[in-house]
Amino acid sequence: MKTNCAALVAGGLVLAGLGGEALAQGERAGVGGVSAVPAPRGAGGAGWTHWTEMPILGNPVSAWLVCVGVAVVVYLVLTMVRGAVVSRLAKVAAKTTTRVDDLVVDVLRGIRRPVVLVVAVFAGMAALSLPVQVENGARMITVVAVAVQLLISSRRVIDFALEALLKRAVHEDGKPDETLASSMGVLRVVVFGAVVAVVILLALDNLGVQVTPLIAGLGIGGIAVALAAQNILADLFASVSILLDKPFVVGDSVAIGDKSGVVERIGIKTTRLRTPQGEELVCANNDLLGSRLHNYKRMSERRVVHVLGVRYETAVEKLEAMPGWVKGVVEGVEGLRFDRCHLVKLNTYSVDFELVYFVRSADFLKHIDAQQLVLLGVMKKLAAEGVEFAYPVQVQMNG
Repeated sequence: MKTNCAALVAGGLVLAGLGGEALAQGERAGVGGVSAVPAPRGAGGAGWTHWTEMPILGNPVSAWLVCVGVAVVVYLVLTMVRGAVVSRLAKVAAKTTTRVDDLVVDVLRGIRRPVVLVVAVFAGMAALSLPVQVENGARMITVVAVAVQLLISSRRVIDFALEALLKRAVHEDGKPDETLASSMGVLRVVVFGAVVAVVILLALDNLGVQVTPLIAGLGIGGIAVALAAQNILADLFASVSILLDKPFVVGDSVAIGDKSGVVERIGIKTTRLRTPQGEELVCANNDLLGSRLHNYKRMSERRVVHVLGVRYETAVEKLEAMPGWVKGVVEGVEGLRFDRCHLVKLNTYSVDFELVYFVRSADFLKHIDAQQLVLLGVMKKLAAEGVEFAYPVQVQMNG
C-alpha cells in the first residue's frame, strides 16, 4: 500500500512537472520565434505549438495536468496523514485509560473519503481559469461537503460528551442518575440543533451570503414560530429546567393537587407518573413547574401524629403515667425518634392524648410498618396497665 501511494504521489508530481516544463518550453518558443513542434495542419491558426498548449474548456492541457497533479497529491497526502495519525493514536489509546484519545481516533476515522476527494479537487482547480459560475458551484459543493462532515463529527463529539456527563452523574450507590438518563434525548436534540444552526451560518458566510440580515429575519420568524408553538416550547424549556433544577427525579414519589404517583419518565413535553392504582398519569412539564408539588422521597424523616383517647373512668395516676408508657413503646421500635406525648383535650367521651414521633426514613413501607408496631405496642401496654380506650356508648336511663 505504501509503495502504491508513493508511486501515485510520484506520478502526480511528474504530471505537474511535465505541465510546468511544457509551459516553459512554450514561452521559450514564443520568445525565440522558433517552435519546438511544427503547427499541425488544420489548426486553423489556433496558435499553440505543443500539445500541452492545446486548449480544453478554456485552459491548456498543461494547466489540466497541474490541476490533476495537485488534486492527486493533496488527496494522497491527506489520506496518508490521516491514516498515520489514526494508527499512531490508536496504539496510544490502547495503553491509556482516558477516552479523549479514543474520541479523536473515532472522529478521524469518521472523515469520509468523498469529502477528502472534494477538497483535493477544489485545491487542484486553483490552477485553472474557470467561469465564475463554475467556480461558485465548486465552492458550494466543497463547503457543503465540509459542513456535512462537521455535522457528522460533531454528532460523535456530542454523544461522547453526554455519555461522559452521564457517567459522572451517579448516586452514592454508583447507580446512574435516572433523570439525566431519561433526558438524554432532550439534551441531544437541543445541543445538536444549536450546532446545526452554527454550521449552517458558517457555511452560508463562506458562500458569500450576508448572514446578518438572515439572522435578523430568522429572529422575526422565530418569534412567529414561538407564538404559534408556545405551549410546545414552554414544555421543552420546562423539561430543561426540570433537568437542571431537579425538583424531582425518576423514582420519586410526588403529589400534584389530588393526584400522586411515582415518576417513571421525564420527556421533552410530558412527565409520566405511575399512580398507586396502577394507571399511568401524563402531566405536561410546564404544568408541573407551575404547580405546588410535594416530593415525598425528599423527606429525611416522616412525622407521625396519633390521638389516643382513653375512658374518663381511668385513674388520674394512670393518666399521669401514660406519656411515659407510650414513650417507652416508641423508643423500643428501631428507626423511630420520639417527640412528645401529652394530654391535649377532654373530649366528649374520651380523654385525648397526642402522640408525635418521627420515622427516620422516607420509605412509605417502613413508615407503615413502624406505625403498626407502635399502635400494637401501645394497645398491649395499656391493656397490661388496665387502661381502656374510649368509644361512644349509649346509656339507657331508667325513669
